[in-house]
Amino acid sequence: MSVRAVTPRKFGAPLGMYSHGMVAPGGEIVVVAGQVGNDPDGRVAGGDAIAQTKQALENVRTVVEAAGCTMGDVVRFQTFLTSAADIDGFMQARREMFPQYFPNGVYPPNTLLVVSRLVRPELLVEIEAMAVRSKPGRATTGAAARGRRARSSARKRGARRRR
Repeated sequence: MSVRAVTPRKFGAPLGMYSHGMVAPGGEIVVVAGQVGNDPDGRVAGGDAIAQTKQALENVRTVVEAAGCTMGDVVRFQTFLTSAADIDGFMQARREMFPQYFPNGVYPPNTLLVVSRLVRPELLVEIEAMAVRSKPGRATTGAAARGRRARSSARKRGARRRR
């Protein structure tokens, strides 16, 4: 799947590692529930926002991949922090992790909210995600997509000639 970032002409560059908007070809929506900084054994990863953000992102990646996608198919994040003081740690973790998840430098939109607490008091970060999975057998880029467009254009030209 090939996603495209959207930056309105009237806007400047985003303030961080995100896009103002994202366009994704049609497909199936994959919604990832809020993932926290727990490792697979249920232990909280570290006591800081950096470690918990990294683990939460890895948990998102695991769910996305289980749904047949990659992180490159993610079109939206929503992040909850329990303290504004953790914003810098959250941003640091993204700077460290995003280049491997999004090597093309196109980052999904992200809404960042600071909340009073999460389900357990030791949790500092929760990250939700949404991805778009290409429909099976339907190419979204490359030769197959170009072939579909060419056939569609030829049908339209033919319909105009018959009139």
